[in-house]
Amino acid sequence: MSTDAPKLSPVEKIKQASNFLEGSIPEELAESTDHFNKDNLQLLKFHGTYQQDDRDVRAELKKTGGGKAYTMMIRCRIPGGRITSDQMLDQLNLCEELANSTLKITTRQTLQFHGVLKDNLRETINRINKAQLSTLAACGDVNRNVMCCPAKRNDGIRSEMVEMTDKLVVALAPQTSAYHELWLTDPETGEKSLEGGGEGDVIEPLYGPTYLPRKFKVGIALPDDNCIDIYTQDLGFLAVVRDGKIIGYNVSVGGGMGTTPSAKKTFPALAMRMAFCKPDQVVEVAKAVVGVQRDNGNRADRKVARLKYLVADWGIERFRAEVEKYFGEPLEDCTEDDVTEVDDHMGWQDQGDGKWSYGWNIENGRLYDNEKHQLKAALRAVCNEFKTNLRMTAHQSIIFCDIDEADKDKLIGLLKENNVPVTEETSTVRRWSMTCVALPTCGLAITESERRLPSIIDGLEEPLAKLGLAAERFTIRMTGCPNGCARPYNADLALVGKAKGKYTLFAGGGWLGDRLNYIYKDLVPDDIVVDELIGIFAAFKANRKDGESLGAFCTRVGGEDLAVMADAAPRP
Repeated sequence: MSTDAPKLSPVEKIKQASNFLEGSIPEELAESTDHFNKDNLQLLKFHGTYQQDDRDVRAELKKTGGGKAYTMMIRCRIPGGRITSDQMLDQLNLCEELANSTLKITTRQTLQFHGVLKDNLRETINRINKAQLSTLAACGDVNRNVMCCPAKRNDGIRSEMVEMTDKLVVALAPQTSAYHELWLTDPETGEKSLEGGGEGDVIEPLYGPTYLPRKFKVGIALPDDNCIDIYTQDLGFLAVVRDGKIIGYNVSVGGGMGTTPSAKKTFPALAMRMAFCKPDQVVEVAKAVVGVQRDNGNRADRKVARLKYLVADWGIERFRAEVEKYFGEPLEDCTEDDVTEVDDHMGWQDQGDGKWSYGWNIENGRLYDNEKHQLKAALRAVCNEFKTNLRMTAHQSIIFCDIDEADKDKLIGLLKENNVPVTEETSTVRRWSMTCVALPTCGLAITESERRLPSIIDGLEEPLAKLGLAAERFTIRMTGCPNGCARPYNADLALVGKAKGKYTLFAGGGWLGDRLNYIYKDLVPDDIVVDELIGIFAAFKANRKDGESLGAFCTRVGGEDLAVMADAAPRP
């Protein structure tokens, strides 16, 4: 048997030589170039930023012999999507002053800036931190933004979940000082405290000098409110409630949406239920799972480096046994509690403390102002008037918290004054739709997504109404590539970019988030996508069983019969 050390992927070597994520980023920040080198691009992800180029502009530049129009995407880390009005106002100012004037609410309850020039990168990250936010570990091979149900309820349960979220954020955060030195220290006068690194278990006691083999995602949910899609997370904690108190959590491991169709060894996966842990065990169990992935995940091939592949290779029993070794004692089996419902928290909801929250649906999470809608202006107006706390949802929308009963009409009036649709005026199909960013800025995008789905929804609203399905709840998710940033593979219906102007159409998941869908049709041309979807709805209307959801119907009949039914069903 060979005793040679396993071959490392190029990214692993970059991390290993990076001096705990510093690399030569300081030198490149001081240079007048408009982009970073390939090694530093990998390290910058850990700091919360990706280099991109505007592919619309790229096409124009090529005509005149130019190169790429480089900019940076910057992502915040906002645990559970919780943010104050003042912090949101700061981010709105920042996107107008140093980014492309829009702000993106992500599918992980946080904010992204697009179009930041390299020269403005340090100032932008610095100002995000001055607002008491951070970008550290928003990207990269570490634990990313911890998701948690954003609903505000005076029931004690959600406050416990928020508290646990914050404990996990602290316990799983990188400890390197490189972030502080790069972005929060004056480059002219600041003294460096990180010279030559040190032992990995000193500077990074959890991660070590090479961090994790791949990104890692954590979420906390309730059985009757799986609004954060817990089974798509690497590590999920499903609260077990008895007599109004959380007695522990069912732990799930190995979720992940990304796949590469050309590499059959890759696949989307839903997390598997592993064990039950008590509240005081959560942090150490999380660290044990991270440790097992750190020491056993694939560092030679990033395509199969996520935790889901380790779980699939080992099986859940072996994986649990290894976690128990790292944890130091056996864990109990999961209770019978599992996901049963999803609430998107849109519209008015009683907080139980005499005040109300209002969930405002933001289509695809993009905040912008134009001649038709002024979403940023509306958000500014509400933040300035109420100075309330906000929470962002896993469906890219905003919840305004702590609104007095007497102020309900005032809040709705502020939104309407700025020509934005309120939740009550948003169709069900639009409300439950979601996209990734895709073109023109994402370097992985093959097709349109965020810019395309609204017009697809436009084409579906009237046919759905004619079919009597306008109030039917189902999820439609769209991504510009198979990496699955909008969690397409467990949606009722999904469109995933496969080739230029063509999509793979998936069917059979569900809004509950506990079932994967299947490929219904591949390489569907963009110009017939709406017709294909209408065919599915018509088949559903004509052949569904009582109380059957769209995803359950598609799963029951299967792809071949669904296609036959779609061809035969009368169209509206």
